[in-house]
Amino acid sequence: MALFGSQRYSKLSLPANGERKMVIPDGSWIKCRNCGQTLYADRLEDNHQVCWYCGHHLAMTAEQRIKLVTDKDSFVEMDRNLVSVDALGFSDSKTYVDRLNENSKKSGLNDAIVCGTATLDGRAFALGIMDFRFMGASMGSVVGEKIARLVELAIEKKLPVLLVTASGGARMQEGILSLMQMPKTCAALERLDEAKLGYFVLMTNPTYGGVTASFASLGDIIMAEPGAMIGFAGPRVIQETTNSKLPEGFQTAEFLVEKGLIDRVVERKNFRKEFSLLLEIFKK
Repeated sequence: MALFGSQRYSKLSLPANGERKMVIPDGSWIKCRNCGQTLYADRLEDNHQVCWYCGHHLAMTAEQRIKLVTDKDSFVEMDRNLVSVDALGFSDSKTYVDRLNENSKKSGLNDAIVCGTATLDGRAFALGIMDFRFMGASMGSVVGEKIARLVELAIEKKLPVLLVTASGGARMQEGILSLMQMPKTCAALERLDEAKLGYFVLMTNPTYGGVTASFASLGDIIMAEPGAMIGFAGPRVIQETTNSKLPEGFQTAEFLVEKGLIDRVVERKNFRKEFSLLLEIFKK
């Protein structure tokens, strides 16, 4: 009987007029943005947030991604308490401080990336995962600093690095400080390359702006999820700027594999196995 009393399941309630009404708990169903089908949330979780009707890869949280790419309980987070500051006193429709607080409460994160060390099939590596829920995973000073510190730790411990990207670009509320994270992360990754340690990137939907123009495009092996949109500026902006018609599939992962920017498109269900193989191939 406890099964039927659980709030995870829909219940029929009987109002005073005797008319039956279906009560569905919030969050039980999710609509696929690609095909429009309604998906049961628990089954979607088991299917790694991939629609079983059309194969569309829905967004994952940092926590979900950690479970996907690491051994159970192996992830050790670093720099969790590093937070952004409003160095420019920025304000538009609301202050930057208010935006930071709102996004922290909404996502449960202190900024747009989670970093740490973990193992996969017993092989140790350094891991950074961007989470789009926090201000569109925009790249601010904290994102750049955490990536630089992660890479420095990887060099010290002789670990390969995996960065999972998802971003709308630079964080405009930090101005030039945000743009400075591009050379900062690239310089750190240059030291990783000099140490002859592997650097892997998984681009997810969407990966844009300064993230694409810096650390996301420097991997020894660059992978992307099916259908991920990847670029510097969006297709509409490019089309209006160049005043030309863009080719079909422009900026999708599949299009960019053909053009050579990405090495491989990997379905989410296969990524764990393929990344484990890369760790074995690139082990020092």
